[in-house]
Amino acid sequence: MGGAGVEAGEVRENLMEFTGNLRRYPMNDSSWSASEKKLARHAFDKALEAALAKTMAEFKSKASAVTVPSQMWELEAYLREQRRDIDRTFDYRYSQLLYVFTHLIRAGCLDEKLLAGLSQDKRDVIRRDLAFAAGRPASG
Repeated sequence: MGGAGVEAGEVRENLMEFTGNLRRYPMNDSSWSASEKKLARHAFDKALEAALAKTMAEFKSKASAVTVPSQMWELEAYLREQRRDIDRTFDYRYSQLLYVFTHLIRAGCLDEKLLAGLSQDKRDVIRRDLAFAAGRPASG
């Protein structure tokens, strides 16, 4: 492999910077207090309930518009895709939960106020990711 690729030292440096940043943001199971776990579960369940209600409403609307048999199979494909999206999005691993909450807030399924009882570090991670997704600097 010659000259056009990224230098190994640069890759190693970028990886070290990335993993260093990960260590600044507590997300493993042991960094969640019992009260934070309870609050996170409640917020997660509320967001899942909202996402399922939205999917159910869309399904009912689409089902009422079905007029030919081929549209039934299109509806089935739609439901299958919605289920895959929900299964991918709603990941309740503590190592992923802050990213999940960020995604759910952006999708309109979760009110950030429900996360008020999380530590400042966790809320900062969420706000930073929301700001990044919106293309603006985070405010602390």
